[in-house]
Amino acid sequence: MTRPDLSVSYLGLELRSPLVVGAAAPLSEDIDQLLRLEEAGAAAVVLHSLFEEQIERDQLELHRVTLQGADSYGEALSYFPEPSIFHVGHDLYLRHLEQARSRLSVPVIASLNGAHPGQWVQVARRMESAGASALELNIYSVPTDPDLSSAAIENQVLEIVAEVRAEVSLPLAVKLSPFFTNFGAMAKRLAAAGADGLVLFNRFYQPDIDIEELEVRPNLLLSTPHDLRLPLRWIALLHGRHPVDLAATGGVHRGTDVVRLLMAGAAITQVVAALLRHGPGRLTGLEEELSQWLLEHEHATARELIGCMSQQRCPDPSEYERSQYMRAVQTFLPTDAAGATSPLWTTLWR
Repeated sequence: MTRPDLSVSYLGLELRSPLVVGAAAPLSEDIDQLLRLEEAGAAAVVLHSLFEEQIERDQLELHRVTLQGADSYGEALSYFPEPSIFHVGHDLYLRHLEQARSRLSVPVIASLNGAHPGQWVQVARRMESAGASALELNIYSVPTDPDLSSAAIENQVLEIVAEVRAEVSLPLAVKLSPFFTNFGAMAKRLAAAGADGLVLFNRFYQPDIDIEELEVRPNLLLSTPHDLRLPLRWIALLHGRHPVDLAATGGVHRGTDVVRLLMAGAAITQVVAALLRHGPGRLTGLEEELSQWLLEHEHATARELIGCMSQQRCPDPSEYERSQYMRAVQTFLPTDAAGATSPLWTTLWR
């Protein structure tokens, strides 16, 4: 049987497969590493993020050094900073983006990470000029102000998206957390604000406490296949409802994970943890596993799978989520102390 066609479309980009390298510094800071990922089968790469804080720091430093000696004589040219001081922070990122675009044949997606509206979004225009194939806007924020309403939080997110959209004509994907009262409504508003795609979801890296040193320390835990359920659920609920492409991230470790996410409605799947654990070669393995599954189930293309198990395909879409909840609760068979199993509802009522 002919090898299946794995090609998909995402943000208007034609990709050789749904296997995209997600944003992570260890995967994309080095050009040679990016070339190895491309050789192993990456259909596109999302560069590591450029952070709002980096950009604002650079802008403040530029302001400081240009004012140095402002009250001195105009001919004291030594007070004006050397141009080299400007080439830090986002300038380095932009040069790296240019190099990646010149060396790789697959699309290179820039990543801009922020939490508040502001002038930092103007760097998006420079990313476009540097050759980015698309832009992923990563909105990473943990609101803790008890006086900040959910409506205000949502409006701030939408303001950031609208500001970035006003800066560029690039395809724009928005990566954000699942913690909204009604994510479906938020997705609709994001599409109206100019998002061409949604990346589901951001993983919050929760810190830990060192009980001996009395310090709060970062504790980065890589995803596992169990993390797949959250994006799987929301992609299935959102597919076909809004004019945006859906990208899944978090928990993609096997070819069958890719199959499930495509069936739910994902246009692509972003891979990070599996590559950090096993190296670029894992992309080749994922592609082979996906191809093998398609062959065994007599599918000629990966596109045939997209959305086939979404809520949109359910005979009664309004009952899709509720019915799955009830089935899960009523059919789980726990093991008791004697090793026997019984329906969950009988256990609950004992």
